[in-house]
Formats: sequence, C-alpha cells, structure tokens
Amino acid sequence: MIFPRQQTRHRHLYALLLALLLAILPAAHASVANAPGANLEVSLVTYGPGETYWERFGHDAIELRDTVSGEAVNFNYGVFDFSEKNFLLNFARGRMHYLMDAAPSDVDERYYVGTGRSITRQRLAMTADQSAALRDFLLWNLRPENAGYAYDYYVDNCTTRVRDALDKALGGVLETRLKARPGGMTYRQQTVRLMSAQPWLMLLLDLGLGPYADQPLDAWQESFLPEVLQAQLRAVRVGDGRGGLRPLVQDERLVSPNRLQAPPPTAPDLRLPLALAGLLLAALIVLARRRWPAGHALLGALYLLAAGLVGLLLLGLWTLTTHHSAWANANLLLFNPLAFVLLPTLWRARRGLAASRLIDGAIALQLLACMAAVLLHLLPGTVQQNQPWLLFALPCWLALAWSLRRR
Repeated sequence: MIFPRQQTRHRHLYALLLALLLAILPAAHASVANAPGANLEVSLVTYGPGETYWERFGHDAIELRDTVSGEAVNFNYGVFDFSEKNFLLNFARGRMHYLMDAAPSDVDERYYVGTGRSITRQRLAMTADQSAALRDFLLWNLRPENAGYAYDYYVDNCTTRVRDALDKALGGVLETRLKARPGGMTYRQQTVRLMSAQPWLMLLLDLGLGPYADQPLDAWQESFLPEVLQAQLRAVRVGDGRGGLRPLVQDERLVSPNRLQAPPPTAPDLRLPLALAGLLLAALIVLARRRWPAGHALLGALYLLAAGLVGLLLLGLWTLTTHHSAWANANLLLFNPLAFVLLPTLWRARRGLAASRLIDGAIALQLLACMAAVLLHLLPGTVQQNQPWLLFALPCWLALAWSLRRR
C-alpha cells in the first residue's frame, strides 16, 4: 500500500512543487486547481498487489481530471521516507509517519504498468459541488503542513484516507452505507491471505497478531484494503439531485491487467500444517531422547530458544510499542521467556543428570499456561484465533516435559 522506497523522496518533492504550481496558476489557465466543479471528473484508481512484501496489500488513489484541459492528477496517501530521522526506531515502536502525495496520472500509470500490477479506474457520480469540495480538500491536504499523518496498518492507512476523503465530499454517505454491511473477513484473515506469497513473513505476522485482529468487521472497517473499497463502492447508491438514487460508480474500466500471481481469494488454513509440524518436532524430541542425547539437547535447545525469543518479542510489542493489533496476545501463554529457564536443564539431561524441583515447577507452570491457552477457546467471548499455534506448541511442550521430568 506504499510506494517503493527509492521513489519516496523525489515523489514527495514533486508533490510539493505540484501543490505550489497549482496554487499560483492563473485563473485563465484551465487546470484541476481552478476548474469549476462541473468540469471535474472524479475517479477511484485501484492498483493490484505487487511482489514485494510492502506492496502485497495493493494501493489506490483519487484521480481528478479536468475534462476541458485534459489535465489529470492522482492524489494518494502512501509515501514514507527512509531517510527520516529515527525512521526504523519509530517504525519498530509503531510511530510511523506517512505523507500525502500527488503526481500526474500518466506518471503513476506508467509505473504500475511497468511492474505488472493491475490498474482499475472507477468513475464516480459526484455533483459539481461535491467534486469542487473534494478538490479543495485534497489541495489543502497536500500543503506541507498538512501532508503528514500517523500511519496505522488497519485504521489509518493510505486507503482509509482515500475512503474518508471521498466520504467527506459525499456528506457521510459512504460511512452510513458501509457500516450497515457486515465485512467478509477479519484483519487477520486478510493479512494472512495477502501475505501468503511470503510464507515465513505470513507466519510471523499471524503469530504476532493479538485479539484485535480477530474482531468482526463491518464493510467500512474492512475497506482498509484497496480491493475491498473498490468492491464495496460498486453497491453504493447516492442521491441523483431529483429525489432518486443512482449508483456511485458510473463506470469501471480495467486500464491494465494484472501480470503477477494473484493472492488467493481466502486465507489459508494454518491449522493442519502447523499441527503436523508440531507433531513431527515432538516425535523427533522423544525419539532423540532415547537414542541420541546430543540431538535431543540440540532440538530442545532450538525450540526453547525460539520460544523464549518469540515471547520477548510479543511482550515487547504489547508493553513497549503502539502496535495495538499485537497487544494482549494469547500466544504469550505458549511462547514466553520461561523457556530460557529450561535451557541449562536440557543440556544437563544430555549427561544423564536429573532436573531439580525448581525446574519441575517451571515445567508444570508452562504446561498450566498451555492448558489456560486451550481453555480460553472454551470460554464465551474468546476473540483471538490462535488455534494453529496451539496445535504446534502443545505437542512440543508435552514432549519436552516428558523428556525433562525428574526420574
């Protein structure tokens, strides 16, 4: 949903120059900046997902076209600058600073055609007053003092900003219509679906998302994605000025087809793959305990080290960042820093040394945490859907508990 990093700086500089030029153009010169609302054509332009991980969610823009001069400008909210001071630190802490941008429509179109991503243009039925109000708001928003905003993956991103700008111009019609419809998927399902082309990143994101990502969504909330907003607009009807209703989307045209592998229509079910992986690792731990003590210590150490590090990461995301989609993650019951306590005992077991009572207590505490994670799914009102990680972690912890128990 963002522009490639190598383009962010010069695109933003261009946007500033464009805003300046649009502001000083003489009224005699026909342009988007001074055209009467009746001459403005408003379109939602949706770009399909790209191959790089930051492009997997797609992108979109509002196009304003002066039907007299032919000038067309794309306004979008998906620019960031890697050279910004403390960018990576702020990104890790969840304090992401994004910018609004503008460029001639043909410049954007050439870029997306060249990368093989689809381009769809939906021409919207907006009155002259609505078109002019939208133009004025976008030009105001493009000013340097107004262009920046605090980015949030799900509730304040480059698509929700486009959605909100259109809704503002339409007098709140979009929000009213879309909030009355149920969404099709949760934040987690959409994330996993769109990131499935990068399996390891998909698994990390699924592991790190907490209950916030599993709340039921309405169509307004789910329109944080370009393709969902594009689909939802097709069913919206607005006033025609004569007491009747007409479709918001006057016409829709595929400007350029997708030449990349498309994301699957539904989220992959991770339960069976992770359950099989957990059972396989547990079986290897048990077999190695009997026949290959060094291998048992190595496998167990890798699991415990990974569990402890994941636990630290989940705890940090909850307590030290503003990534609210990762807060209160029940996976902390399965993967937590308690795993580090068991590492020395694992290596002592390689030499046939028994675990201490303290370690027995730590093992029992971890098993109780696993049982609590299971019981959470039996209680009414449970939101977080982390069954795949339960199915992976439970057999591994049972195998380690058996192999480390005091004899």
